[in-house]
Amino acid sequence: MKIVFATNNRHKLEEVRQILGTNIEVLSLKDIGCDADIPETGQTLEENALQKARYVNDHYHIGCFADDTGLEVDALNGAPGIYSARYASLVSPTAKAHDSEANMARLLGELGENNNRKARFRTVFALIEEGEGGHTPAERCFEGIVDGQITRQRSGAAGFGYDPIFQPDGYDRTFAELGAGIKNQISHRARATRKLADYLLSKKQQPNQTQ
Repeated sequence: MKIVFATNNRHKLEEVRQILGTNIEVLSLKDIGCDADIPETGQTLEENALQKARYVNDHYHIGCFADDTGLEVDALNGAPGIYSARYASLVSPTAKAHDSEANMARLLGELGENNNRKARFRTVFALIEEGEGGHTPAERCFEGIVDGQITRQRSGAAGFGYDPIFQPDGYDRTFAELGAGIKNQISHRARATRKLADYLLSKKQQPNQTQ
């Protein structure tokens, strides 16, 4: 089974491919020749994920899924949320979107010495299956959440994004210290991916399915 993941983010691709294994071949946007800057103008993670998946399906007529992920910090009223990837660029003209160091610096600065460090990562995958026999493509969403704490300083060199300052509940190390093996078992993306994988594999096992 082949399906497109609407991203060119190498880290995300590696995580998802490791979790899905060899049963499902995951193609990137680059693999299908898409270099468009797909807009994300929704007000929720679900809206953004669906917007990206619909773009790929509308333009390439292929089954695909897209994700949006947000870090939600209680003391910041749920921020940065949908703005997680470009958090620093919202207030600094010199910061670029996806500048992890700048994003972490802003977040840690805003939290300061606040003792309420509770936070969660939330990922939503939006799946669009190519419609058969003229039917409208089916849309489904799968959510994964992991609760944790924002640390007071960066720790670890693995991972990406906010991983060096996010410590998942039940662990005494950050995502960036735990490494891909453990992270891919417990992370928000791992949990959402497993739900997506269970669905895709169940479809694959059904008789008379077009692969």
